[in-house]
Amino acid sequence: MLTKNFTHVNAANQPTMVDVGQKTPTRRVARAHCRVVLGEELLSRVQAGEMPSHKGPVIHTAILAGIMGAKKTADLIPLCHPLGLDDCSITIEPEGADALRVVCTAVVTGRTGVEMEALTGATVAALTIYDMCKAFSHDITIDNVQLIAKTGGKKDFNRFENL
Repeated sequence: MLTKNFTHVNAANQPTMVDVGQKTPTRRVARAHCRVVLGEELLSRVQAGEMPSHKGPVIHTAILAGIMGAKKTADLIPLCHPLGLDDCSITIEPEGADALRVVCTAVVTGRTGVEMEALTGATVAALTIYDMCKAFSHDITIDNVQLIAKTGGKKDFNRFENL
């Protein structure tokens, strides 16, 4: 049985922003990933750069979109604190014969974590891949969106150590 309370609800059961003003700023790093399943043929076309687009190459455009998405997290997720990220990076690499793995790493020196920024960055990059490839196929899935690791704050987390 869970004994913790939700952090974004006050004593009157109303939504509230978490007051982080008394916390000491620390370096916080979060890494999240997801998988975009394109199918073998579409993946090979993306890798070969055969996807003509006015937006630019699929992978490069998705990287830029993911970083931009991470920077806009507070505008998208209610009650998230706006953060001035110290760093944000997106990597997109093949995973198997039919998919791409998107990883977002977000870094901030602050009073609250960057888990939501990392998750948003990975997801926005994946959505951009979908958007740029949907003219060729709608049989594309985005799955396995999850936090991989975080450091800083009260406690560190590493998904693969917890399995």
